[in-house]
Amino acid sequence: MDWDKLRIFHAVADAGSLTHAGETLHLSQSAVSRQIRALEESLNATLFHRHARGLILTEQGELLFDATRAMNKRLDAAAARIRDSAEEVFGELRITTTIGFGSLWLAPRLAGLYRQYPDLMIDLMLEERVLDLPMREADVAIRMKEPSQADLIRKKLMTVQMRLYATQDYLDRVGTPTSLEDLAPHRLISQAASSTQVAAGAGLVNMLLTHPVGSRLTVNNYFGVLQGVLNGLGIGVLPNYVAQGEPQLVRVLPDIESVEVPVYLAYPEELRHSKRIGAFRDFVVEEIQKGRARQS
Repeated sequence: MDWDKLRIFHAVADAGSLTHAGETLHLSQSAVSRQIRALEESLNATLFHRHARGLILTEQGELLFDATRAMNKRLDAAAARIRDSAEEVFGELRITTTIGFGSLWLAPRLAGLYRQYPDLMIDLMLEERVLDLPMREADVAIRMKEPSQADLIRKKLMTVQMRLYATQDYLDRVGTPTSLEDLAPHRLISQAASSTQVAAGAGLVNMLLTHPVGSRLTVNNYFGVLQGVLNGLGIGVLPNYVAQGEPQLVRVLPDIESVEVPVYLAYPEELRHSKRIGAFRDFVVEEIQKGRARQS
């Protein structure tokens, strides 16, 4: 397929007008029209419905526009990477991590990253599914286990443990447990067994449930668990990084915690020299060090 014709088609579909697309491309309306007709003939398909008010994509046109939009996005990202220099950090950075870590630890700290690099365009993808970095579904990942995909550069950032937290108001109202047997009058808030979560968290919850618990509230992510705790609904099982940003949280039964969960940052080998990746990696490491300093 002719790349130049695809570029012209994309501009027309985006503008909804041959005239406006021609102005953007610095081509005459007739030249744009000829290229569109030639593309339609090569595909043996009608790409636009022509109306007095402008052009509307046909079903076949929508399919092609989806493809050219994805191509443009990849080309823009490639161009931004090429333009990276030692002095500048800019362009799109696609970060993937879990819902809990992304919403409770990373997102609240991004203001600091933007202050250092205001021209960054961050696409933060929060999901439990492990995206394929070598296939460029994302540029960089932070995960709660060492990535197994090949051709990745990986760095261990820290370890996390699941612990028990409540608010002081809740403990004043219901009582502060001093042993697992004291959980009987309390509501336990945790991730649902059916939700995607680290084995360490599920293991701690299963151990707690071998003791009497008054009632339960399960949520499919840690953000929901935190909201339940902050609103005085019970004692929650949460990752210890959450406590750094929530002064209302009081640790309950400090001898009870999960095994350590390693946290890794990973990115494709081909992005080893990316200034955006380097800036993000250094920022995350610095934020972790700041958190450790505050705790010591």
